[in-house]
Amino acid sequence: MTKSNARGPRLTSITWLIFSLVLFAAIVGIEAAPRRAAAAQSAASAVAVDADDIGGVVTSSNGPESGVWVIAETDQLPTKFRKIVVTDDRGRYLIPQLPVKKYEVWVRGYGLVDSPHVEAMPGKELNLTALIAPNAAAAAQYYPADYWYSLAQVPPKSEFPGTGPQGNGINPAMKTQADWLWQMKAGCETCHQIGDKATRQIEPQLGSFPTLLDAWDHRVRVGQDGTGMSASMDNYGRNRGLGMLADWTDRIAKGELPPAPSRPQGIERNIVLTAWEWGTAATFAHDELTTDKRHPTANANGTIYGVDWGNDDLLMVDPVEHTATRVRLPVREEGIPPGKVQSMPEPSPYWGKQLYWYDPATPTNMAIDSKGRVWMPARFRKPENQPAFCKEGSSLPWAKMQPIPRGWRQMEYYDPKTRQFTMVDTCFDNHHVTISDDEVVYGSGSRTGDIGWVDIKVWDATHDPEKSQGWCGGYFDVNGNGKYDPDVDKKWVLMGEYGMSASPKDNSGWAAIPGVPGHIVRIDRHTCATEVYEPPYNNPDAPGKLSFGPRGIDVDTNGIVWTALAGSSHMASFDRTKCKIKTGPAIMDGQHCPEGWTLYPIPGPKFKGVTDEITADYHYYNWVDRYNTSGLGDNTPFTNGTGSDSLLALNPSTGKFVTLRVPYPMGFYQRGMDGRIDDPKAGWKGRGVYADYGPNADWHIEPAGLSARSAVVKFQIRPDPLAK
Repeated sequence: MTKSNARGPRLTSITWLIFSLVLFAAIVGIEAAPRRAAAAQSAASAVAVDADDIGGVVTSSNGPESGVWVIAETDQLPTKFRKIVVTDDRGRYLIPQLPVKKYEVWVRGYGLVDSPHVEAMPGKELNLTALIAPNAAAAAQYYPADYWYSLAQVPPKSEFPGTGPQGNGINPAMKTQADWLWQMKAGCETCHQIGDKATRQIEPQLGSFPTLLDAWDHRVRVGQDGTGMSASMDNYGRNRGLGMLADWTDRIAKGELPPAPSRPQGIERNIVLTAWEWGTAATFAHDELTTDKRHPTANANGTIYGVDWGNDDLLMVDPVEHTATRVRLPVREEGIPPGKVQSMPEPSPYWGKQLYWYDPATPTNMAIDSKGRVWMPARFRKPENQPAFCKEGSSLPWAKMQPIPRGWRQMEYYDPKTRQFTMVDTCFDNHHVTISDDEVVYGSGSRTGDIGWVDIKVWDATHDPEKSQGWCGGYFDVNGNGKYDPDVDKKWVLMGEYGMSASPKDNSGWAAIPGVPGHIVRIDRHTCATEVYEPPYNNPDAPGKLSFGPRGIDVDTNGIVWTALAGSSHMASFDRTKCKIKTGPAIMDGQHCPEGWTLYPIPGPKFKGVTDEITADYHYYNWVDRYNTSGLGDNTPFTNGTGSDSLLALNPSTGKFVTLRVPYPMGFYQRGMDGRIDDPKAGWKGRGVYADYGPNADWHIEPAGLSARSAVVKFQIRPDPLAK
């Protein structure tokens, strides 16, 4: 027993030692497993980085973060420069083709707050840590403006038509809820976003007011646009419109939040954004331009142009040297009244009483001709100094049909070879210009009630404005004989046309006339015969599919017309060849060709109180990528997500949109777009689509203030998120 008892404890100790060693090894193994797995994952997630790349993996406390943006920005080039990419499904990213400078790099994404900025140079892997938003309110600060604007409460359909100040306060001119929505969009967002940080709250610099309604009554009268903004409120019925905005602001201040947008998915993660800042604190960059629309390889790697409506500058960015310059447009006469009002009903919270715009030339839009010259609407004389050949008594056939006693805006072109401007004195007004395949520059005469043109070949041969131009007031060719017969045909005065395009099929001119329901218009410049088509409006066979508000317009290589319906948030196509009624009195109806229209609803949140298929986003213009400059295919229609910080590309075969979001700086308000091919053999690297930050008020761009600047942005879509 003694021996036996002596051995027992000894064996138990050895057993325990062995057990402890085994247990320790197991624990070590268990603890090492995640490290080995993490190391294996890290090795599998490693990103190959070249000398001009920055790449790595983005992780948060939740693990790899997919579909978030990585932003690299530098001020070490002649103008501030940034590139932005999206992480893949494993959180990996690659920012390619960076100039070798020092960058600040950080992560932004829905559900996150911005990560700390990290200094980095190209050529090294850089793993980043994303920060999960501490609450829903913090996350929502990065949502696009239209998500916030969607919280506005719209009066119900039952309150229309309005009954005026003694009734429900809604302007009696508001016949339908659609009229109210059009005012919310075109009446307010034509100049800047509503719902960005600068507009969704009453900031202290605005002052102190007894009520939010008083605060909004003051806000819409500040700055040089105050007169126009105040008039917009009157269009609602002033107190009812102000009351809607005051209620909206109040609910946001109390913590109401918009729905969360989804992160980029699929091809949206393949995007590379490149941006160059241009202009000054007061720049109102109405449009940008890179190439001849008809020949997208023209001006390859060359200057990117813009026009500053607010201060008459032609803006220029060299995308190779990364420089930004500007030159002022000339005028011919002294004393031309500027386009922008030279007064303020109330001082600006940013500028005080200082006037920041002076624009007698008021340039708006551009087109490049076959010689590389940049044509643009621009004013260089007083409206009353209209040439005699424009007026009644002129021998010109155009003047006999429609004399034009006053002309508000003419044309100029800039020749980059000579660096000189040339003035072309047009009778008709111009707002947007486009050049047809037969080298005719069309202008939409929104103020003079016509569509006009200059034959560039005749101009170059004669430099005679009388011989080289023409215009059409328009008429319905009821009997279809191609000439105006006063006893049969009816004149149709064109007024308010905005967007302008030329058909590659027959060189006819097409214009968009905004409104409810609005129109698109075709002009045959040889006969002046006019065709007018309205988008399907309040169709009883398609309840909930109210459509209205064309602004932009473009025509693809098949002759299909595309227009973004800014009021109802649809992309619409119109195929004229499908029309069954082509002559007779019915052509004056506008609704005589419903079979020609196809509507594609644009995604996004709806306003409160709206049940129709109408979203809160605004679509300032649209453009057709005829020659696959985007990589999405020939004839891809694009429109602005002017309220959603994005460009929206439609796949007509599926009806689905690709959202190309610009997350930084917030406030990406765009107007015109175009695309260029710098190198047809370089794949995605040789192609790009361009747009710019174009609000009236650059000081609304993040971070809101006079340090903010407009920028031109290049969009490229690569095969995958790590393609170099």
